[in-house]
Amino acid sequence: MKKIVLPWVLLLGLGGCTYVKVSPEGEAVRVVPSADVVKACKKVGSTTVGVVAKVLLERGKNKVAGELEALARNQAAQMKGDVVVPVSEVHDGQRKFDVYQCAKP
Repeated sequence: MKKIVLPWVLLLGLGGCTYVKVSPEGEAVRVVPSADVVKACKKVGSTTVGVVAKVLLERGKNKVAGELEALARNQAAQMKGDVVVPVSEVHDGQRKFDVYQCAKP
């Protein structure tokens, strides 16, 4: 019986262990709701980020969206951007963001 229960307990526990941290560089990156806010900024590129959206059960939409924003902020920092704008909806644990540089380097 223990051989059957243990894998299920471990697998179910994985859903609660997923967490994406914003890097120290990513902390300086803002998320804004639309490109209207960044009209005076320079677009430096786009990034598509993804997380696991389902581990046996569907993960919470807000949790997935928050983790995607954290990943986008981290990626934007690596691209020398300081603002990200979501340009797609969350779909299958993925979302596309445009990356902008608004502050003077």
